[in-house]
Amino acid sequence: MIPGGRAGTAGTAGTESTSRRIPQLGDARSGKLAGNIVAFGRALRRAGVRTDAMRIGLATEAVGLVGVDERADVCAAMEAVMVSREQDRMVFRELFDAWFRDPELANKLLAQMLPSAEGKAEPSKRRPRVREALTAPREPSKAAQTEREVDFDAAMTASDRDLLKHADFNALGASEYRLVERLARDISLPVPTVRSRRLRVASGAAQHARMHWPGVLQEAARTGGEMLRLPRMACREQPLPLLVLVDVSGSMERYARLLLAFLHASTRRAGRRDVFAFGTHLTDLTPAFRLADTDEMLGAASLAIDDFAGGTRLGDSLATLRRLHARRLTGRRTLVLVISDGLDTGEPHVLEDELLWLRRHSRRLLWLNPLLRFDGYAPLARGATVLHRHADAMLAVHNLGALEELAASLAKLMRSGR
Repeated sequence: MIPGGRAGTAGTAGTESTSRRIPQLGDARSGKLAGNIVAFGRALRRAGVRTDAMRIGLATEAVGLVGVDERADVCAAMEAVMVSREQDRMVFRELFDAWFRDPELANKLLAQMLPSAEGKAEPSKRRPRVREALTAPREPSKAAQTEREVDFDAAMTASDRDLLKHADFNALGASEYRLVERLARDISLPVPTVRSRRLRVASGAAQHARMHWPGVLQEAARTGGEMLRLPRMACREQPLPLLVLVDVSGSMERYARLLLAFLHASTRRAGRRDVFAFGTHLTDLTPAFRLADTDEMLGAASLAIDDFAGGTRLGDSLATLRRLHARRLTGRRTLVLVISDGLDTGEPHVLEDELLWLRRHSRRLLWLNPLLRFDGYAPLARGATVLHRHADAMLAVHNLGALEELAASLAKLMRSGR
């Protein structure tokens, strides 16, 4: 429904003139403007974009207001009312291009689905969420749906879960991505601990522990002056302060959200943790990480990050960290995790200087790189070369299996030297 004038003759005339002026999307013989927008909204939901009937109705009104003479205006109007999360914008735009513009879309999808054409069709460059949304799912029967739910519950403990464990995050569809994100929240990441200066009463005969003289006197008073047991004091064990720097550039789009959810859930019991996102500039996500619910944290982080899917300038971001947030580094005990693919677009000498400063003020600097999914990967890019030279180690974070091995790798690195 396209909004026109008010009730009466003037409103009817305004509506008729508006309908004559605006060309119709979809099938020009029947005029399926509203139907195409509704179908597009359902495709967005299949792609994992949060939209509902109210947003679809607003999109129809927005298209009626801006008209369809300019395709960019239609895209901008629908995006303004149908997309509320930054990570969904690129999915919306790719799906919009395929839905309303590409005349060869049906032929390409048909060629990909035909068994005889397997391996001959042009490889799709679209995102997995867009490809999944464009392929309309068939409606299963109630019996088949029930059987599928039973198979899902049973199979996720064996083969299906094993497949998802080794699947790259960048190759997952929308439904698989949501499932893997939930599974990642169940993976524990114990932060390595160190001995602090504070003391506690040792439970056993701790070595190199000082005598707890008040406890000695209390034990002697209970036994008539005989010192049968000598309590000792030992240093407390406390987790290392954690500083996390997450790359939110375009090449890290599929990894950033999932790794943020993983770190929020897995380091919940850690001590001090400071989290920053960096793209073209630095964004403090520590207030968002104080929220108890992971979904609420992701929502708050999405509102805070305004350079999502942009470029990567790690050197400038570290300079901002040094100027404004240097006190977040606790002595030389902080464990720093840099999550990035190393495709930095800034000046290498700026990154070199800032990494030298960060290395001097931290206990360990670890580079978590999703590009390690490729066999024979070498950090040949300018930023990757500098980051690899100053990092204590480079670890993989591209699938669930790598996240499960991350805790053991951290413990091993803390026990060994650089």
